[in-house]
Amino acid sequence: MSNRGISRREFAKSAVAIGGAAALAACLDRGAPDVPTGTDDPATLPARQHGWSESLATDDAGNTRLSRHHVLLLLDYEGDGTPTDADRRQVEDALRSLERAYEWSTEGLLFTLGYSPAYFERFDAAPAGADLPAPEALAPFEDPELDTPDALLHLASDHESAVLAAEEALKGSRETVNDAEMAATFDGVLSVTDRRTGFVGAGLPAENQDVDGIPDSDPVPEESPLFMGFKSGFEGNQASEDRVTVDTGPFAGGATQHLSKIRLHLQQWYDQDTRDQRVSKMFCPAHADEGTVEGVGENLGTDSGMDGCPEDVVESSRREGVVGHSQKLARAREDGSPTILRRDFDSTDGGQASVHFLSLQRSIADFVATKEAMNGTDVAENSAVGQRVNNGILQYMTVERRGNYLLPPREYRALPSPNPA
Repeated sequence: MSNRGISRREFAKSAVAIGGAAALAACLDRGAPDVPTGTDDPATLPARQHGWSESLATDDAGNTRLSRHHVLLLLDYEGDGTPTDADRRQVEDALRSLERAYEWSTEGLLFTLGYSPAYFERFDAAPAGADLPAPEALAPFEDPELDTPDALLHLASDHESAVLAAEEALKGSRETVNDAEMAATFDGVLSVTDRRTGFVGAGLPAENQDVDGIPDSDPVPEESPLFMGFKSGFEGNQASEDRVTVDTGPFAGGATQHLSKIRLHLQQWYDQDTRDQRVSKMFCPAHADEGTVEGVGENLGTDSGMDGCPEDVVESSRREGVVGHSQKLARAREDGSPTILRRDFDSTDGGQASVHFLSLQRSIADFVATKEAMNGTDVAENSAVGQRVNNGILQYMTVERRGNYLLPPREYRALPSPNPA
């Protein structure tokens, strides 16, 4: 603990969640980190906005590790009609300023800027060659609000000061970031309509579990990177960046993005369910029977081990009375590989334990198919497993919001037309 009565990690999460110039100043007052600077040559950066993987840190097993701090800004275009060339230049100059200020890495700053179906409606045309439907409820038991901003900016860094400073600079509240001058801002072109924040990484969930949705017994393990107490994001369970990248049309090199806000209800998860029940529901019953998962699952290496779980999920559910979350998702594969790349993280926005589930895929249809497998409706219809009870981790979650976005390749990221080529 620090001499101010709050740990550095807890303060970092709180600063990012609060946001604003005062939070940034308080953050820097505790010591400005040595954040590596960026580049003047955009050709050295990935052509894909979502080209993060080679710049992410890795854990001991070789799984890529997401940045610890995240800010999501939902944005609306302030102009009338379609964007002007001047507005496009302003947005591009602002983003290039961040790339000069910060290295493209977890130690520096990573970001994407995506556009919704509502944005493209101003052109009376859908984005050419991209599957970008309007968001909708994806299960009979959910009733989410549907996000329809024009754009979504995702900022990520291991340093809380980096995401906060970048956010303030884009809003026009700072002239410099990381000792580099901002050539432009979003001011007058893109305005913030909603702000969401979060974190991922060992220690952060445990230190920030004093929120609604988690029991008062402080059950989240210190070593867990997520509120539910298990490791996630195994390389073997993730699609590659190549697999999620649009490969034809003017937006080739881009990707589609889905963002859900999911509220967590973990009282039963921790206070009533046993360790074996949690392992059964998160992974599969066979993992619980055989003691496959140690601690938060670090021993699993780069794969959650679904090869050790029965392939016939319905038959297994009839026999066991429960089906695992990972067990269901293993069915949503193409040629043996997953079709979505998860970059989700936990949150305490509004004093409530939640997950901002962010995924990348070539087509939104890939996400819908994965969600259908997660729903386990076929399991519920053909076994004693309920539609939510004992059906993976569904009973511990409520989907509150959904939104779909297109991440253009870097060259078209600034207020694109439906056919920028």
